[in-house]
Amino acid sequence: MPELDSLRGIAILAVVFYHAFPYAYAGTPFLEHAFLRLTQWGFLGVNLFFVLSGFLITGILLDSKNKSRYYSTFYIRRALRILPAYCLLLVILLVLPRLGLVQRHVSWSFIGLSFIYLSNFTTLFGVPMQYGPLWSLAVEEHFYFLWPAAVRTLKMKWLICCTAVVLLASPIIRAIMFRGGHSAEGGYTWLVADGLAMGALVAILSRTRFSSRSAMRGLTLALLIVLAAAVAVGWRYGILSPDALAGAAFRRTLVSILFAAVLGASLVIGTGPRAWIVRRPILRFYGEISYGLYLIHTLAFDVTDRFLPAIERLAVQGHFSMMVLRFLLSASSATLIAYLSRRYFEERFLRLKDRWSTPSAASQSSAAELVEPAEQVA
Repeated sequence: MPELDSLRGIAILAVVFYHAFPYAYAGTPFLEHAFLRLTQWGFLGVNLFFVLSGFLITGILLDSKNKSRYYSTFYIRRALRILPAYCLLLVILLVLPRLGLVQRHVSWSFIGLSFIYLSNFTTLFGVPMQYGPLWSLAVEEHFYFLWPAAVRTLKMKWLICCTAVVLLASPIIRAIMFRGGHSAEGGYTWLVADGLAMGALVAILSRTRFSSRSAMRGLTLALLIVLAAAVAVGWRYGILSPDALAGAAFRRTLVSILFAAVLGASLVIGTGPRAWIVRRPILRFYGEISYGLYLIHTLAFDVTDRFLPAIERLAVQGHFSMMVLRFLLSASSATLIAYLSRRYFEERFLRLKDRWSTPSAASQSSAAELVEPAEQVA
């Protein structure tokens, strides 16, 4: 799905820019300050990833729910896609700090919890978060663990009800956390599950009532109307502020609705005569290497800061040119590593997907991954 590769590209670039420019100083010139303020919204790239994952994984599961070897095929293919690069990263996180190549403490306890995808729960075990990108991967793994059984056993109407429950429950839990004096912005799975649920809901609807381009266009418009109405009504209650109860509860939900609308619009545009708008080569390139880049980009900044401390020091002090230089050095090296990883390491395991699945299951799963849901929206 080229248009969704473009969205993945936008998501990963937003995250990289967010980590590259974490400083916004009032004394900087207007344009520089505006740019720095804009990059601080890059954390929303993770929310876009959640919506995309919910959509894509649900689509794959729905397309194969009545096939033989449903579970084994799904989990084998997911494992071959995710585990090789992930396990290699955990080894790197153990080695680099101990060789003095990065100034980051990564404990065996954190690695052990991350290995079983509990990196977003490490604080519950008294272990601080020691490598930020891993929390969202843990959330997605929890989704992979629970959602296939739901898709396999539930009818469409009950799947829709299930996603609706998650969409209602997550804001309620965030509100309870906020009222209890705890952060509602954390990475616990139950605090962010509505992003995955929103993507799953779009996947379900695109295979039922909204399976035509015109219907998907209508769904996208409806999502935007809901979003605008929620902002208009909730504005006075601070729905966009993380420091207000309404914002703590619903801000992430609004973001998920927005990205669901962006997803719907991309599907419609991507199957129309102006598909080039959402099929940009540079974004597709970054979308294809997004997984590896997400894993490695923070370490790339660590290495730059370790060997070029003067650049980091000046960047922290607000020198915009040093921030840009730090970004160019780190992001370019991370991009190169992610590309090489995808082509020469990850692809070796991806080619095993069909070999390790039964012929029928492999062909069905491959079709589910390659067919555009928007082709069913035709």
